[in-house]
Amino acid sequence: MSETLETQFETLREQLGADDMGIRMKALHASRSLPISERFTLLSSAANDPYARIRYDAVSQIGTVGTVDLQKSFEILSDRLFVDPELDVRAAAAASLGSLQLTQSFDILKTAYESTNDWMFQFSIVAAIGELGAPQGFDFLAQALQSPNELVKIAAIGSLGDLGNQQAIPLLLPLIEDPDWQVRHRVSQSLAHLGGAEAKAGLEKLANDPMPQVSEATRSLLASM
Repeated sequence: MSETLETQFETLREQLGADDMGIRMKALHASRSLPISERFTLLSSAANDPYARIRYDAVSQIGTVGTVDLQKSFEILSDRLFVDPELDVRAAAAASLGSLQLTQSFDILKTAYESTNDWMFQFSIVAAIGELGAPQGFDFLAQALQSPNELVKIAAIGSLGDLGNQQAIPLLLPLIEDPDWQVRHRVSQSLAHLGGAEAKAGLEKLANDPMPQVSEATRSLLASM
């Protein structure tokens, strides 16, 4: 690291310890110009800031730069997932675990899902498990598909497509008739991602969906298959 970058790093690290929350927020924003390793060091510290907004930003950014130290990222994000007092930060931790594809986090994400009734937190966890790509996520997502919350259900549909397990197709096909067009739209995307003859037959039905947002998107997907 050059002397100029080292000086900048030390200045920002000092500012992140300031009493003034505004100074800490500015320092976190300025850290984006640092090399990824130094930036990660500052984000690791900011993830425990007293101010929830700073913790949220730091935890969210770790989902991008945490590749420099996946074990430390796992430790930080797991901690925030369970002990942070703000659900927004906990949801961001779930999302970052998914973004980094830390497959060892499946069990803790599942536990976190089962410990809350907050739909936003559950939504983030379901989406993260799809990104993880962990095979053991299939049964969990199949169960999440039965959620009474439509947005959690939609997240489960998308995650089943992301997971890429062909066994999801029979679970998704009945939803072609779902009354919510947003559900049908997400089913279309997941079926296209999964591929195969059964999925294509389902897409051909959705290509004639009465909702233009669904039918037009599906035709485009079929054309690209």
